[in-house]
Parts: sequence; C-alpha cells; structure tokens
Amino acid sequence: MDGGNDAHTSSVTRECQHRSKKLEGRGYWGTKAEYILTVMGAIIGPGNVWRFPYLCYKNGGGVFFIPYVLFIFTCGVPLFFLETAIGQYTSQGGITCWTHICPLFKGMGYASHLIIAFSGTSYVIIIAWAFFYMFSSFSADLPWATCGNYWNTDSCLDFSHPNDSRTIISRVNTTLPVVEFWKHRVLKVSHGIEEMGSLRWELVLCLILSWVICYFCVWKGIKSTGKAAYFTATFPYLMLIILLIRAVTLPGAKDGIIYYMYPDFSRLSDPQVWMDAGTQIFFSYAIGFGFLTSLGSYNPYHNDCYRDSFYLCLLNSATSVVAGFAIFSVLGFMTYEQGVDISEVAESGPGLAFIVYPRAVAMMPMPQVWSVCFFIMIILLGLDSQFVGLECLMTSLVDLFPNYLRQGCRRELALLSICSICCLLGLSLVTEGGMYLLQLLDHHVCSGTALLILSFCQSVSIGWVYGADRFYGNIADMIGYRPLPFMKYCWTYITPFMCFGTFIFSIIKYSPLKFSNTYIYPLWANILGWFIASVSLSLIPLFVLYKIIQGEGTLRQRFLLHCQPVDHLHIQQNCLPPTGTSVSTVHTEVNPLCKTEEVTEHK
Repeated sequence: MDGGNDAHTSSVTRECQHRSKKLEGRGYWGTKAEYILTVMGAIIGPGNVWRFPYLCYKNGGGVFFIPYVLFIFTCGVPLFFLETAIGQYTSQGGITCWTHICPLFKGMGYASHLIIAFSGTSYVIIIAWAFFYMFSSFSADLPWATCGNYWNTDSCLDFSHPNDSRTIISRVNTTLPVVEFWKHRVLKVSHGIEEMGSLRWELVLCLILSWVICYFCVWKGIKSTGKAAYFTATFPYLMLIILLIRAVTLPGAKDGIIYYMYPDFSRLSDPQVWMDAGTQIFFSYAIGFGFLTSLGSYNPYHNDCYRDSFYLCLLNSATSVVAGFAIFSVLGFMTYEQGVDISEVAESGPGLAFIVYPRAVAMMPMPQVWSVCFFIMIILLGLDSQFVGLECLMTSLVDLFPNYLRQGCRRELALLSICSICCLLGLSLVTEGGMYLLQLLDHHVCSGTALLILSFCQSVSIGWVYGADRFYGNIADMIGYRPLPFMKYCWTYITPFMCFGTFIFSIIKYSPLKFSNTYIYPLWANILGWFIASVSLSLIPLFVLYKIIQGEGTLRQRFLLHCQPVDHLHIQQNCLPPTGTSVSTVHTEVNPLCKTEEVTEHK
C-alpha cells in the first residue's frame, strides 16, 4: 500500500511539475512597474485626449461628470478588477481563462478577440496620421499654421496675422488653416462613404511604419512589451502637462474652461447622456477586450490586483479630466480668435486631437520642436494600446497552442502574419473615404453596444454561474484578504442592471450615424456596421450551442456540466494525493490551481 501511495504521489507530483513548467514558459513581468506601466499604456490612449472632452462638451458640460462617476464605481472599477483577477487567478489569456471559470462562456473570449482584431486594424490609423503630422513638422513653417498652400481654399483665413487686410472682413463662412490642412491635405476626404476614392500613398507608408514598430514592440512577448512601456507610458504625461500649461495661458482659455465645466442639469433627463457616459467608461478602461485578463495572467499569484485596479482606474479618469482642461482652453482661444461659437470649432472624434492641439503648438516658441514632441506623444499613446492588443491576441494563441507556438520562431511568424493581414485590411481606411469607414467601425464594433453586451455576459457568468462568493474566495486566496462586499454585489446585481439598462436606452434612442453633424450615413452603411458587430457577438451564443450539442446526457445535464470549470476540477483531482500523504510546495505555490481547500484538508 505504501509503495502504491508513493508511486501515485510521485506520478501526481510529476504531472503538477509539468503543468507548472507550462505556466513558467508563459513568462512573468520582470517587475511590478512593468505591469503597471503596460496597463497604463493599454487603457490610456488618444481616446482620453479627444473622446472624453468632446462627450463633456456634447452632453451638458460639467453635468456629464454625474453619470460618468456613477459608471466608474458601478461598472468601471468592478469590471476592471474582475477581468484582472480572472487572468491572475487562472494564469491564462482571455480565451482559455474561461475553461477554468465557466467553459460555456468561452465564446466571450473569442468574441472579444475578434473585436480586438477589428479595433487594432482601425485604431492604428490614428498612429499613421500622427506620423504624417510629425514628418510635416520638419519644415520652415508649420504647414497648418498659414494659408496660401495648394490645399487651402478661398475661405481660409489666418488670424495669426492681425495686419492682414483679410482679418477685417466678415468671419462668416471662414475656416482656419489647421482645419483645412486636416481635411484637404491629410485626409483629402471625399463626400461620403459611397466615394472611397484612391489610396493616400503617404498615409499608406505611415501605416506600414506603424505596424512595423508594433511588431517589434511585441515580438519577444512581455519581455519587450514591458520594457517598451517604461518610455511609452510616461513621456505622454510630460507632454500633456506642458500643453496644459500653455493652453491655460492663451487668451480666451477661461471661457473654454467655463464651457467645459458649466453644468446643464436639464441634460440628466436625456438617456443619450447616460449612454455616452457608460460607453466611455467601457471604451477608456478597455473593458470587454480581454486586455486586462491577458496582462493580469503574467502577474505573480499573490499580487494585490485589487489595489492595482482601483488606482489604475482613477489614474485613467484623472488623465481624461486633465486632457479636457487642455482641450477646452485651446477651444476657448480658437473661439476668441475666430469670433464664433465654441460649438462651431469643436468637432467629434480625432478632429479634436488633430485640429485643436496642432493649433496650440503653433502658438508656442519654436513650434516645430513642440509639434514633433506632441505628435510623438500621440504616437506613443496609440502604440501603447496597439501593442497591448497584439500581446493579448498572442497570449491567447500561445495558451491555445502552447506546444506549437513556443517552439523556435513560430510565435514570431504567427505575430508577423497577424500584423500583415491587419495592415492589408487597414488599407481601406487610408483611402479618401477611409474616415467614414473608420467612424463606422468605431461606432458599431469597437465601442458602445458590443462592449456593453460582453460586460453583461461577464458579470452574469461570474455573479450567477461560477458564483460571486466562490470567486471572492479565490481572490482572498490570492491577495490575502477579501475585498469590499460592494464589488460582489456589483458583479451580481448592479453592473448587469446598468449594462442592460444602457443597452435598452441605446435601442430606444437609436439614430443613424452622422459624420461632422452634416453627413448622414446611408441605411446600407449602418446595416454593414451592425452586421460586423453581430459577427463578433454571435460567437457567444454559437459557442454555447456548440458545447450543448457536443455534450452527452439530457439537455439540462449538458448545460450544468459545461457551467462547471471542468479543467479546474481535473487539475484538482490530478493534484490531489491519497489520504495521509503530503502535498509538495510544487502543488501549493508554483501552480495556483492546485491550491484548493480540498488539498489543504488532506495535508
């Protein structure tokens, strides 16, 4: 009997050691700072610079902070913590982690990764624009600072030359040179999505350069990703502070800040305000993409992910608020300069980053130097989010096929294939009508409804299927204490209700997509957008049907079986020695999934 027990214990130990080596093969963060900076890069990007300030301007100024803060604490922080904790507990990426939580919901992992592919293909265009601006800055005069260039129209009026006789004529129907540079030189935008036009070859080259840089930031896994984050996540803050100081000293800045902060309480009754606040939280916190799960999977098992999540969320929102002060200070100056209402100089989308900020740097001494620094900031903000998305995709692929992709250069070749395919697909976004397609993808696929549904499913899977109390026990085992019960109630009740309510509001208040408040997308374009979004979201119910059909027994038995963390139970059984034997430190420390209450009882 003793010999049999010893042989069984030795066999179990070898199996657990083998599983532990597989986990070690994934790699871990070199330092805690690498993890923090990489997550900062993933969640803080150009969206903080232009999207949040615009939504404040659009939805009643300071009153927008009321639903925004409410969504932070009922959806943002709880879901951010949930995704990070899942990755840290399972040491798996955004797809295979669900095998250890609820296999029936594994389709959520595939859906989120398809959204990452769509968003990565479109998001990199912002980096390409920034490269175009940066290269254009190497000139005697900034090309967007004056009129008289071949792309300028007769309505172009340069207010930086007060002695020009044109400044005394009517300012109605005039445009600033920075606006014309953006529309006619950079985008050469067509009249609608029906007119895609030809490729913008200068942007094509910038797009290829962006993908090359992204590839080399990720090709060695978290070893290169974490090191790159030391610079890419910190330099943008330095530039943002400098631009803020310059912006608030411009004439008219006070009026812009008042417009930014003045609350219009009547807007609280508008469901659109609540929709925008919710979708901004999901978008800027990178919730639903699987980023947080993949990055958290490289943490040590006992890392305090609860504290990390709380501080990272607050840092993200604080960055958005500070960027808002910089944006609206410049908008106030442009209003003072042009003599029109602030709503006429503010545009949604990337227009704020590529119109307002370039106007600010043109007012600085040695504007070429500041322009180069500013667009390096935009490039770094974009690259952070972009290469973290790629790292997330590669993490999940390696976890799905570890024996194949961890050999030789196969991981690097797989990454090269992904980057090449995404680059080819992105060529449609650097055409003359590419801006229309970019906004269509951003509105329907990369934010809004898709992320709401994914977040709703995540909350339900943990709160009601796996069990909030059970997951709280897992978290306590990791970090050494139980978080506030509020988090558990959010996953179970509050967050699903907020997500579902916001989704219903979005259906009730649905209106066709617009571009610059003048061009209304045709019906077929909106249908195309919804179709692309449904392709990713359909993977959730399709995977459920697949698992149910594949199973054995009655329909109820199949459903209940696939709601159980099958692989987790399998590991427990394999790592559980016979009664009377001991558990080695390999089981309890190296492989966290072997560390269960059942094992403890048999010590």
